[in-house]
Order: sequence, then structure tokens, then C-alpha cells
Amino acid sequence: MKHPDEILAIIPARGGSKGIPRKNIRPIAGKPLLAYTIEHARRTPDITRIVVSTDDGEIGAVAEDWGAEVIKRPPELSGDEASSESALLHALDQLRRVEGYDPGLVVFLQATSPLRRPDDIQSAITTFMAEEADSLFSAGPVHGFIWRREAGRLSSFSYDYRNRRRRQDAPEELVENGSIYIFKPQVLRASGNRLGGKIATYLMDPLDSLQVDEPSDMPLFERLLAVRVPCSILPAGSGSVRMLVLDFDGVMTDNRVLVDCNGNEAVWCDRGDGWGIARLKDAGMEIVVLTTEIVPVAAARCRKLGIECIDGCEDKLTALREMAWSRELGPNQIAYVGNDVNDLDCLRWVGLPIAVADAVPEVLAAADWVTARPGGRGAVREVADHLLREAVSATGSTGNRLRNGVWTDRNEGGASNGTTA
Repeated sequence: MKHPDEILAIIPARGGSKGIPRKNIRPIAGKPLLAYTIEHARRTPDITRIVVSTDDGEIGAVAEDWGAEVIKRPPELSGDEASSESALLHALDQLRRVEGYDPGLVVFLQATSPLRRPDDIQSAITTFMAEEADSLFSAGPVHGFIWRREAGRLSSFSYDYRNRRRRQDAPEELVENGSIYIFKPQVLRASGNRLGGKIATYLMDPLDSLQVDEPSDMPLFERLLAVRVPCSILPAGSGSVRMLVLDFDGVMTDNRVLVDCNGNEAVWCDRGDGWGIARLKDAGMEIVVLTTEIVPVAAARCRKLGIECIDGCEDKLTALREMAWSRELGPNQIAYVGNDVNDLDCLRWVGLPIAVADAVPEVLAAADWVTARPGGRGAVREVADHLLREAVSATGSTGNRLRNGVWTDRNEGGASNGTTA
């Protein structure tokens, strides 16, 4: 099957959830439920565009904050009785009518499935293409002997209880887990159904197949996401890092710029990022901002934080190598945080390549670690906190300090520089 040029991810997220009010933007483990699915789509290399279909302005704002486009869904397609298919068709029709845009494939993702593995969506697309399918659903295996209750009567559904076989000899049973659907747009348009033609399946682990449906699910997912996700994405051995290099726009800022009539620029920064930088400096970490832009605001922010700023840098990798050479550092002793394609060379060279949550797909794919927070909204603080935790792990002390490339107890000497955010 020829690989399509455009693969569109559609995430329906209406505002009128009854079981868990405001479910799609309820915070779980530090970020909105919807944000997890947007992140999963952004980290999928083959997905070229991501839209959230919603009737709710607050959900739309969250979606945009986390890097998705928004399609406003009319009220008649947003009630309890409205099908997901109606929202999918509306999104496709809207894009065709307004832009003449017709994707080759649609990846339908539900926001209630935050436990996908980092490569699940890409692997599902690969399966779809390899099997030359027309549609695909993700599924979880069902193990055991299944019964059905119907009209008050029990019957053994997946086996004959009078002729019980060994569990391992039973046929494979699958249940749609609602996490990932892939289909050719013509399948949906012709049948009004997300599934049709040659149907393939992508198998996911039972735990990854769980969905947020009931209020009682929230504490469980809070624990799972707080424990599983950081363990799967945080890099091991970060205690060897001696220098942190940061891009400015999109890392230290939220990638927006305010320009007045005289051409003066202003940006949004996060005070928490500044406090994280101050703590890293206090611990002895060297921090440098490396940016291609020549704007006074970048230098001003770095002066405020007391860190070096190298601006107007057309060749970031050469500048980074020169910094490393002058400081007698190897690539494995440097962490780099980026968000856009001009950061790729540096990310591929350093020992710890880090992407902010709302980085472009190429950067997300190149990173060993993707932060939970977007640029300009706490990503740098998250990195700083992690590096400091690694230092505590290495020394067993909360008063640690970097000395001669080794984290040591700060009580042995050294004073705080007192930098503020």
C-alpha cells in the first residue's frame, strides 16, 4: 500500500460529559486528560495534522495550548445521543469545505485513553499499512471464560461449560479498547461507520487498554500516570550532566511574541522556570541559552537569571561544540532542550536530548526525554527538578553541589548565589 502524504488525527472531546463532569480537561497527574492524547499524536512521526473536535470553548483553549487545532462542533452533534461518527464526518467535511483538505488516512483517538505506549499509534499505522487494510481498531486480549447475561438468563458465551477446555487452548478473544481507530475517509463516508472493508487490529496490553469512564477511575489513573509515565520517559543516568543548554523561543517562552507599533518585542516566560534555573546554578550547574534570534528580550531575561546567552547563532551545533571544547566537556555531559527543527543537530549530538511537550514532531522523535510541560510553561523547571533529583540520588544528600564533574554534599563548601526568578 502506498503511504499517504497526509494522515489526520481527530480527537473528539465534547463538553457535556455526564459521568465525570468536565472529564476531558480534568487534571490527572498534573495535566488535563485531553493533553495526554494530544501528546501521543504529536509524538507519532506519520501524523501530519491534529485536530480536536469540540463544542466547548474551554476544551478548545486547552487543545490549542497543547498543540492541536480546533474544529468547532455544532450543538446538534454534541449531545449524549450524537455518535462519534457524526463528529468525525463533520470534521472531515469542514476541512474539505474550508480548505479543500482531504487526508489519505484518519487516526481517530479518544481522549479517555491516556495509557498508550509512546509507539502505539505509530505501530498501529505500520500494521494498517502492512496488512493493506481499509480500517483498524486497537484491542485488548480477553483471557478467561466469558459468560453473558441476557433477559435474566446466564449462558457461557466464549466456551461450552459442559466441555471445558484448557485456558491456553481457547481461541483468542479480543475486545475493542477504544484507544486507536484508523480508517480511510471513504470507508466512513460510504458506510457511516469507522470500520469497514478489510479490518485489521492492533493488540495492546490489558493495562494500556483501560479507559477513564467513571468517577471511581480517577484515583487509579492518577496513580498509574504519576508512576508509569515518568518512569517510561525520564532518562537514567542524568546525574552525569554538567551543562544544560536551552533554546530560548519555545523553550524559555511559550513561542508567542508581542510586537508593538515600534517593533519592540515582548514574550511570556515562566517564573517557575527561573526558580528552577536558580536552584541548578546554586548546585553548580552551568546553564547557557543558545538562540538563533537577535532580540534584546532574550539577553535581558538571561541577565535577570544570571546565565550566559549566545544569540544570533546561525550554526548552533558549531557553537555548542566550541562551548564543550572550551569547558573540556564531552557530549554525554551535556543536556540540550529544544523545540524546533533548528535544534535537531544539537539534540542528536548531546548525551541527553530533551524536547518540550509542544515541540514539533521531528524534535519529539529525536529526544530521549519529552517533558510533560510545554515550553514557557514550566518545562525548564521540570528539567531542573529532574537533574536535581538525579543529584540527590547520586549523593544521598539534598544539599548537593556539582564539583569537578561530581555531585557532592554542599555542606563540604560553597555558597548560594541567591539568584531569583
